[in-house]
Amino acid sequence: MRPAPTILHLDMDAFYASAEQAAKPSLRGKAVVVGGLGPRGVVATASYEARRLGVHSAMPTAQARRLAPNAAYLVPRFSLYRKVSDQVMELLGRLSPLVEPLSLDEAFVDLEAGGTADDSASARATGEGLRAAIRAVTGLSGSVGLAGSKMLAKIASEEAKPDGLLVIEPGTERELLAPMSVRILPGVGPATGDHLRRAGMTTVHDLAEAGEAELVRLVGKAHGHGLFRMALGLDDRPVVAERDAKSVSVEDTFDVDLHDRVRVRAEVERLAVRCVERLRAADRSGRTVVLKVRRYDFSTLTRSETLRGPTDDPTVVREAAARLLESVDTTGGVRLLGVGVTGLADYTQEDLFAQAADARELAQRALEHPAPTAEGGEEEAVPEAEADSAEQLAARRWPAGHDVHHEEHGHGWVQGSGIGRVTVRFEEPWSAPGRVLTFRIDDPLLRPADPLPLVRESPDYSSWPASLPKSRSSGAGSSEGGESSP
Repeated sequence: MRPAPTILHLDMDAFYASAEQAAKPSLRGKAVVVGGLGPRGVVATASYEARRLGVHSAMPTAQARRLAPNAAYLVPRFSLYRKVSDQVMELLGRLSPLVEPLSLDEAFVDLEAGGTADDSASARATGEGLRAAIRAVTGLSGSVGLAGSKMLAKIASEEAKPDGLLVIEPGTERELLAPMSVRILPGVGPATGDHLRRAGMTTVHDLAEAGEAELVRLVGKAHGHGLFRMALGLDDRPVVAERDAKSVSVEDTFDVDLHDRVRVRAEVERLAVRCVERLRAADRSGRTVVLKVRRYDFSTLTRSETLRGPTDDPTVVREAAARLLESVDTTGGVRLLGVGVTGLADYTQEDLFAQAADARELAQRALEHPAPTAEGGEEEAVPEAEADSAEQLAARRWPAGHDVHHEEHGHGWVQGSGIGRVTVRFEEPWSAPGRVLTFRIDDPLLRPADPLPLVRESPDYSSWPASLPKSRSSGAGSSEGGESSP
């Protein structure tokens, strides 16, 4: 633990959805859901307007549509998100040489190592300056937490959301943590949380009062020791600038053993999608898919399959994990499942929710042989199979939310497509909400386009943060910590 809150945690607010709202004036203030739009699609990010309707990350898109039927559902644009992330990370790099990215929209920064903060006042000034710089350069908001440890800085940024800043003063950690749920602590998921609840421990204060020995008895030596230290607010992990991950994986432990084979397969497929989301967030792909199964008797089995080449396609990973499951006997019950990817490579594919290869081939054939039209410009009736091909083509060539350019109408984005048509709203990040027009999917004047910058003229921050003050008046560095907005 440090004597000053010089570890900063930045978490961009609803990053993907906020970027889409900033890029599309007609969606500002409205519910936006970014993720897979197919029958097996999963929500990647939901705007705060959508969250108020019950939509959240990792939820099946079909369920999100029931909760928020009028929301805008968009396919991710990772080329845009990476550009904005690079802008944010470049600003963080100006604060310190020790920046530890966790994903495209989240990172730790060691302000002390960069000489940009050495006490509460200068840390707060740096945090506020960072938030202002991010808004000026990207047009987006981020929440900042400042504390003497990584764990507390991350908790602070979560408490500051959305669009806030919270400083946790050294010495106030236990008082702040005491009333919080045990789930606020790293490593305490639903299963561990329920286990602790059954033992009568629902708050961090309960864990601290129980003592290390009791926690070790309940959750094991390694976890119990770490849990007790976290309950006391103790965390000595340094900010690490370079982290060479060798694998990416996710796993879930179930309170009740799973016996239904269909349910087990569904959980494996869900974990595969989550694994790919983490893989893509790290800008990586992998060649070997690994399945982990812990059975009712605590025996743990692992199975792996090496693919022909690296991939970050969720369909490929999901199907490989499902094949691996076929070789595992789960009749006695399953208490833990995990899916991972190893053999990482540095490139990723752009489409998070790509269709299977045969669907891509079908779409390509439809592109090469567009549906004919009758004389007079009216469409001929087409067989159902051909209509389906055209719809698949539209979804693949014109993903909802992606950028287009029309030679007569300019820049716009796809509102929807299907049955040989694509609907486009023509607007730019700095324009008023634009008009909507519909075209044939093979209109020669319409083509895919690159995303526009979210800010028309980005300010010059080449000398930032040299102008930031190293100290401030006592009023800015309150010993209680707090939240502030720009």
